Amino acid sequence: MPLTLISPAFPAGGKIPERYTRDGQNVSPPLKWSGVPDGAKSLVLVVQDPDAPSGIFGHWAVFNIPPDASELAEAQDGKPGPSALRQGTNDFGNAYYDGPQPPVGHGVHHYHFRLAALDVPSLSVPGQAGVQLVWKEAQKHALEQTEMVGTYAR
Repeated sequence: MPLTLISPAFPAGGKIPERYTRDGQNVSPPLKWSGVPDGAKSLVLVVQDPDAPSGIFGHWAVFNIPPDASELAEAQDGKPGPSALRQGTNDFGNAYYDGPQPPVGHGVHHYHFRLAALDVPSLSVPGQAGVQLVWKEAQKHALEQTEMVGTYAR
């Protein structure tokens, strides 16, 4: 079975509800996946907006997700603790999820939720690594990857 990624909050290609944007509650949407390949030792998830005026804008990077995990709950906050997830720094400058907030009148933006299964148990990136660096490093170890796109306009 191939690696697949869905959100119970919105359909693939559909509009991301305002709750999951910086115009709303700015909480991460629930995400679920299946088909993690045998041999995967960790997972990484990033959210990127290629429609941003300045180029690809990173909204979230979560990495070192255990390979037996099958979801990230809504409002995943990455609080410290034994089950804490490592998070990269997004392009707003925060090490947590920051949802869509395209410029007013800029049209529909496409938010790519990308999930990769890796052949390493942990991704070796600097403590304040940005979303793009996390994804670039993940590509070096990807066994399989998938993506789901959501849209949003202001």
